[in-house]
Amino acid sequence: MNLNQVTLPVRDMDISTDFYRRLGFLQIVDTPHYARFSCPDDGATFSLSLDEELTDNKSQSGAVIYFEHQELDVWVAEVQQRGIQFEQLPTEQSYLWREATLRDLSGNKIKLYWAGENRLNPPWRVEKTYQA
Repeated sequence: MNLNQVTLPVRDMDISTDFYRRLGFLQIVDTPHYARFSCPDDGATFSLSLDEELTDNKSQSGAVIYFEHQELDVWVAEVQQRGIQFEQLPTEQSYLWREATLRDLSGNKIKLYWAGENRLNPPWRVEKTYQA
């Protein structure tokens, strides 16, 4: 089993697709109500879906989407040069990930990060499965 993709709600498709292209993603589907992007390194995808209920700028999704890149600091610097503002620049976290935080123009929280081996094998890793 593998996660296929995540879909984020957006209030303006044109502004949102431009934002994600400026982050460096390749847009592979473009409709007035839906867009999909490919991540450059491994072929993972994510999508945007127009949500007309997101009418005020205070509406924010509770979801957080993470994009991993080994050269995090270089990526963040490139994105900043494209006019993207960050809430938090790359910072070492207590859970052993280095993260930068920003929001898209629909209020979706985005974390750009590098975790290396700690993403799948942190020092506190457990392995639990379903037991009937």
